[in-house]
Amino acid sequence: MARRQVLTLGALGLAGSALGCGGTPVTNGPSSGPDRGHLSLNYRTVRYGDHPSQYAELTRPSGRPRGVVVVVHGGFWKAEYDLSLGRPLAASLVEEGWVAWNLEYRRVGDGGGTPETFDDVAAGTDRLADVAGLDTSVVLTLGHSAGGHLATWAAGRRGAAVPVTGVVSQAGVLDLVQADREGLGDGAVRRLLGHPAGPEDAAYDPAQQVPLDVPVRCVHGTDDVVVPIEQSRAYVDAATAAGADATLTEVDGDHFVVIDPASAAWEQTLRLLGDLA
Repeated sequence: MARRQVLTLGALGLAGSALGCGGTPVTNGPSSGPDRGHLSLNYRTVRYGDHPSQYAELTRPSGRPRGVVVVVHGGFWKAEYDLSLGRPLAASLVEEGWVAWNLEYRRVGDGGGTPETFDDVAAGTDRLADVAGLDTSVVLTLGHSAGGHLATWAAGRRGAAVPVTGVVSQAGVLDLVQADREGLGDGAVRRLLGHPAGPEDAAYDPAQQVPLDVPVRCVHGTDDVVVPIEQSRAYVDAATAAGADATLTEVDGDHFVVIDPASAAWEQTLRLLGDLA
């Protein structure tokens, strides 16, 4: 496996209930993440558009930041899943010295789809340029599942106001054509695009955009039955064959272990982020 980093980590599984979410908040407030000492997250809401889902939660660490991490939540691009999924990760990132930009965006069923979802991820990331006192020389995208797809896609944008300098994809949907063929997320790709995925969707499909100019680090559970690990394996093989800087860290566990802040998989993810700074 060319340039593939394969690690076996003993990791705690995350219950499927982690996918549950409440209503979408639009005001400032605190949030408490599970585990890791019940970390508290005190964020400030920053809007980048008029739609209720066009906002992000900004949290700064004490001291000089290591950089900015844009957290892109998953949920197969569906409106029933929101950025509350990213708050435990944002809390951990802030404790590690990162600025966390927990991004919400329009999803399918909430005005999203193609191109609206992609427009929001682009605009939400570029909004960082207008945040006072924020150094955007290091901006990493971190996304789980469908968020991994969007995080990787965001790194390939040309002419971005805030260029992405590195990506960590957690069990990402990185090949839309294959994911559509396999019916992942009960046909979620087709609902996102509005039609069967194909070559005409290259502008939205990371697998059709290799090689990227920035490093991509994939982390994926070997027992993932929601997004098969082959999504990451095939992407890394194609990217490295094309000369890109891409690696895969395989971890013990299912689809959710990579977003469990108490797991060894998350500790490895923090190290990957640190190496990209």
